[in-house]
Amino acid sequence: MTSLQALVLSLPTRDSTLRMRVWRALKDAGCGVLRDGVYVLPAAPAGGTVLAAMESEIRSAGGFAMTLELRLKAAGQRAQVRKLFDRSADYGALVREIEAAKAALPRLGPRKAQTALRRLRRWFEKLAQIDFFPGQAKRQAGDAVAALERRIREIHSRGEPRASGKRLRLLDATRYRGRVWATRKDPWVDRLASAWLIKRFIDPAARFVWIGAPRERPRKAVGFDFDGAEFTHAGNRVTFEILLASFGLGNDPAIAAIAAAVHFLDVGGIPVGDAKGLETLLRGIKEKARDDDALLAEAMRILDHFYSAYAQR
Repeated sequence: MTSLQALVLSLPTRDSTLRMRVWRALKDAGCGVLRDGVYVLPAAPAGGTVLAAMESEIRSAGGFAMTLELRLKAAGQRAQVRKLFDRSADYGALVREIEAAKAALPRLGPRKAQTALRRLRRWFEKLAQIDFFPGQAKRQAGDAVAALERRIREIHSRGEPRASGKRLRLLDATRYRGRVWATRKDPWVDRLASAWLIKRFIDPAARFVWIGAPRERPRKAVGFDFDGAEFTHAGNRVTFEILLASFGLGNDPAIAAIAAAVHFLDVGGIPVGDAKGLETLLRGIKEKARDDDALLAEAMRILDHFYSAYAQR
């Protein structure tokens, strides 16, 4: 992005109808607010058309409006302007609505469930149209819509075959009891949280080894969070989310809340309110831990507290 289309405007103070109509049109178009009375869009044919139409309408109503092109020369300017079009908070609101709809599905009949799905899908599509710089947040929201659709099929399409993913299947946790689990040394958020999930919900007798390279994985050890490991990133999901799905733990709201924070801290995307607090606590214990085992032991306590707090909600 090297240039922007800008609309500079001043509306008649007494025409509240015009003000509301202009505000809605600019919001629906995805305009960023550079400052009071200055609205911008990435330079593109569609953006120029929208702003030109608004300029004409404002002038016809007796207001002042002017469209112009702004050229961005410095990389810092481009980065600042991109923040004007950050849709991550909007995607976050959508995902929260999707999760609420998913929780309500047992009480809804097929018709109401499909109505909710259509409404949420339209919301996603509308956001996607004005997401000029898509990233993790869009992928998360798209995954959430798809997960809701799958869940509706599971509940309201009894007897029909379910969609299956070759890369992910539900596993029997009893086959993973008393195992050695291997991951990369110097663990951080995703690996620490994954080890916590393994120890608390999959393999209470798990033992962990920290390796410098995949070839160092002990024979018969279960690998996680490295290239070629049995459990690692896939698609838009981090290792914690892969473990959660593989062992059928996704219906625990407290684990799901931790998963959202881990995802945000590991790969970005939709902001999570408690994520920075979790990161700060983990960073503090990482500074003091004498080795990776000690770090995990302290991280287990931190994540236990987060889980207990979420479980009380």
